[in-house]
Amino acid sequence: MNAQTMSPTVNAAFDGGNIRVVAIEGDRIDLEIVTDFQSDFFQWFYFRVAGAAGRTLTYRILNAGKSAYPFGWPGYKTRASTDRQAWRMIETRYADGVLEFDFTADTDLTWFAYFAPYTMEMHEALVARTALLPGVAHRELGQSLDGQAIDCFTIGSGPKQVWIYGRQHPGESMTEWWMEGALERLTDPADPITADLLAKATFNVVPNMNPDGTRRGHLRTNAVGVNLNREWHTPTPEKSPEVLCVRNAMDLTGVDVAMDIHGDEAIPANFIAGFEGIPSWTDAHGEKFYEYGRRLAAHTPDFQTEKGYPKSAPGTANLSMSTNQLAERFGAVSMTLEMPFKDHDANADPEFGWSPERSKQLAHAMLETLAGMIDEI
Repeated sequence: MNAQTMSPTVNAAFDGGNIRVVAIEGDRIDLEIVTDFQSDFFQWFYFRVAGAAGRTLTYRILNAGKSAYPFGWPGYKTRASTDRQAWRMIETRYADGVLEFDFTADTDLTWFAYFAPYTMEMHEALVARTALLPGVAHRELGQSLDGQAIDCFTIGSGPKQVWIYGRQHPGESMTEWWMEGALERLTDPADPITADLLAKATFNVVPNMNPDGTRRGHLRTNAVGVNLNREWHTPTPEKSPEVLCVRNAMDLTGVDVAMDIHGDEAIPANFIAGFEGIPSWTDAHGEKFYEYGRRLAAHTPDFQTEKGYPKSAPGTANLSMSTNQLAERFGAVSMTLEMPFKDHDANADPEFGWSPERSKQLAHAMLETLAGMIDEI
């Protein structure tokens, strides 16, 4: 039997992987995404295919219509890679609850993912190289339920306390690409904008709030199926030690600016959500958030203010979400950044869509915008 007649093999048993094989019949591979452990959430997928060189195969994710955000599939394009470095978009169809795409492999191995992955091994490498840089202090704030470290970097000496944290939802891998860009900019000794910003502010950066979900290939939850971004009012050691250790550290420093970094399944744009509806809302407090968004949109074509989430009515903010909790708890200028799994349609990239590199560049633009506003916060 030669390689052409052997069935390809599908594997997701690796850091961040997620898929289940339903059937392989000829040139069609039927798959399902596995739910987060002890949870109904699922949407993240990441798997490799071996033995498909020279063949055009059709891949069908049969349970896509039952995923957490099925309204995100129309217009979405799967990412494919043969080297796990460049992740290109491929044409993808969604109909009758099934996500489907074809791929002609010219190599023995191909990887497919919901978005360019940022695995725990990549996270550990980011932590290792950042911790060695001058002017950086590393702390392990606590540990996850699986015993993984919650890493935090402190950079700068200014009086304003800026907290940047991400990956509460582990399937939103663009988050940690953004974090990589932010850390590179904050540790650039030759950058005058950074130097001025670090003289006015102290940055506390938590690149990954949910290492367990990241390693397990979860979309939205930790090791016991808990959505960390609904735990900020009453985090517990049993359900959400990841949030508890970060919030405790914030209580020690206070928070003037908070940036919670996320990805959105449906909206093809970058946007920020604020803290409308908190009990202590004032127009003056909210205006600082709105002004930041306006300045960021003026600063980079990769941001806009027209598309986004509906604002909460007065007094209805969900204080279990970090952006609302930190705005209420500390009076922070608090924001949730959402980046697309699709593309930033206003200046789309037909080959890569929204990408790791653009995520990193957006981090630079956000820090530059903050530098221009830090005196007003």
